[in-house]
Amino acid sequence: MNTPATGPRHRPLDHVPRPAGPSPAAGKDSARWPDVFCPPPASAARTAVAGLVVRRALAALPLRVRWEDGPVTGREGPLLRIHAPRAFLGRLGRDGLIGFGESYMAGEWDADDLVGVLTVLASHVTELVPKPAQRLRGVWARRHPTAQRNTLTGARENIHRHYDLSNDLFAAFLDDTMSYSSAVFDGFPGDREGLAAAQHRKIDRLLDLAGVGAGTRLLEIGTGWGELALRAARRGADVVTLTLSDQQRDLARRRIADAGCADRVTVELCDYRHATGSHDAVVSVEMIEAVGEEYWPVYFATLARLLAPGGRIALQAITMPHRRMLTTRRTHTWIHKYVFPGGIIPSTEAIAQHAGAAGLRVATDDGFGAHYAETLRLWRERFTARAPQVAALGFDATFRRMWEFYLAYSEAGFRARYLDVRQFTLTTAHPAAPHGGSR
Repeated sequence: MNTPATGPRHRPLDHVPRPAGPSPAAGKDSARWPDVFCPPPASAARTAVAGLVVRRALAALPLRVRWEDGPVTGREGPLLRIHAPRAFLGRLGRDGLIGFGESYMAGEWDADDLVGVLTVLASHVTELVPKPAQRLRGVWARRHPTAQRNTLTGARENIHRHYDLSNDLFAAFLDDTMSYSSAVFDGFPGDREGLAAAQHRKIDRLLDLAGVGAGTRLLEIGTGWGELALRAARRGADVVTLTLSDQQRDLARRRIADAGCADRVTVELCDYRHATGSHDAVVSVEMIEAVGEEYWPVYFATLARLLAPGGRIALQAITMPHRRMLTTRRTHTWIHKYVFPGGIIPSTEAIAQHAGAAGLRVATDDGFGAHYAETLRLWRERFTARAPQVAALGFDATFRRMWEFYLAYSEAGFRARYLDVRQFTLTTAHPAAPHGGSR
C-alpha cells in the first residue's frame, strides 16, 4: 500500500477533506460526496434485475440478512443489515461494486462484523453473478478513466491523492515505524508481539534478500515514511530512496535527520523512470501495485537498468490469482475511485513474465497473506479507536466510514485468500536459486 469515470460525478478524491481544521459537517455532506448523497437516478429495470440477482446470491451464502425491518433470513454466518433496500439495489444495478461501497458510505447497509460479511462475499466472488451475466461484464463494468493513467504527470497526481492526505492521518493508525505494508509476525498465528517488531522483521527479511550490508549501494523505490531506509543505513548501506509524495518526503527526511542518518540516506522526489546510477541492491515494498499494467514493462526494464552486475532486487507485492487479474484488470472499482486511483494488483505470473522480458529472473518467492490480514486488523482497530483524533484533523464522518470500509475490505481479501502478499528476489544470476516456501 506503500499504492473516476470521466465527468464531474466521478471526482470523489477531489472532495476528500484536507487537514485544514475541523470539518463543518459530520454526515451527509453532498458537496464533498456527490455520488454518495446525491447519486444519479437508478433505472427501474436495472434495480429490478439487481434485486433478483442479489437476493438469490445472498440466500445461497453463509450469511444472515435482514432487509429493512423484515425477519432475518439465513441460519448461519455474520448478519448483513440492509436499511434502505431500494437505494441499495439501485446503486448495485447502476454501479455494481462501486455502488456497493458507496451504499455503505451512505449508511444504507451495515454489519456488526463488517470483515466477516466482506470475507464471505470475497470467498464467493465468482458465484455472486450468474455466469451468463458474467459474460456481459464488458457491458456494465466501468473502465479505468484515462485521467488515472500512470503517465509521469498522472502517477504524481495518483500518489498525491492518497499519500498526501495527511501524515497525521496515517500516524493515527500505523505503528511508530510508520510502515504502511504487511508486517511479518513471529510464531503466527497466536503471536502477541508488537506491530513495530513485526514490521522490522519484514524489513530485515527484505534487506537480507537483497544482500544489504556495510557499503551496499541501495536504491529504494517507494520511500514510505523512511523506516526501511533508516534500517538499511544502520547496517552501513548508502541509500537513495525515491518517492512521489511531498508529505512522505518531508517527514522521511526529518525522521532520518533525527536518527543521525542523513549522511547515509538521500530522499528524492523522483519518479522511478527518472532514477539513475548503478546500485548493488534495489528494494521496493508494495509499490508495484501503483505502477499500472501499462507500465509494468517500463518498471522492470528500469529495475534491470539500475541494478549493478551481480546485484539483487527484493520486491514485496500484493498479488491476486492470474485468471482473476485478467478478468478484472480493466474494471474501475470502488478502491480505484475512492482510495488508490490508477492502481492494479499483479499476479505472480505477471511479475515473472515481465521480469523475464527485462532479463530478470525470480530467484525466490515467499507468500504470507495471513500476516497481511493480521496487519490490517490491527490498523483497522487502531483507526476505529482513534476516530475522534481523525475527526479533529478535519476528516468528516463519511471519510471515516469510507476508510473503515477500505481497511475491512482489504482485510477480507486476504482472509478469503482472494489476495496474497509475497516477497520476491529478482536477479540476473544463474543457476536458479531454490524457491522459498509459502507460509
